[in-house]
Amino acid sequence: MADYSFDIVSKVDLNVIAEAVSAAGKEIANRYDFKGTNSSIELSEKESALNLHSSDEYKVGALRDVLFTRLAKRGVALKNLTQGKVEAALGGNAKQSIKIQQGIPSEKAKEISKTIKDAKLKVAASIQGDQLRVSSKSKDELQATQALLREKDFGLELQFTNYR
Repeated sequence: MADYSFDIVSKVDLNVIAEAVSAAGKEIANRYDFKGTNSSIELSEKESALNLHSSDEYKVGALRDVLFTRLAKRGVALKNLTQGKVEAALGGNAKQSIKIQQGIPSEKAKEISKTIKDAKLKVAASIQGDQLRVSSKSKDELQATQALLREKDFGLELQFTNYR
């Protein structure tokens, strides 16, 4: 029976993203290069996505840069954002959708679990929905597992929670 455990999760706080969208909207309203372009950034919490709209694809790129700057200042990991293609919209406008990754997808969870097993640490990793639980009899093994996962890049920002 394992005595100690922790969970590996990948969560993004939507409240922080909403604050960044609001700040980016204020900046866009005041910038001269966005005057008359009808540019906007919208957060869809239901779909967990950001929608960018502007007059052309170059303005959408500038919107994305403003938004990513605001997100980075608030400590949001840009790894958890998946950019869609810039598409033509009605009226000669352009739009882009950016998905916000919540949780660990199953293929990434399998990759993380395989990395832990290949390191030959005395821990057990189990996939539980959109998170992983790592358990062991030794706290040192758990800390070694966290150090191993911090130095690898899985394309997601990983957080370690529920340490018991």
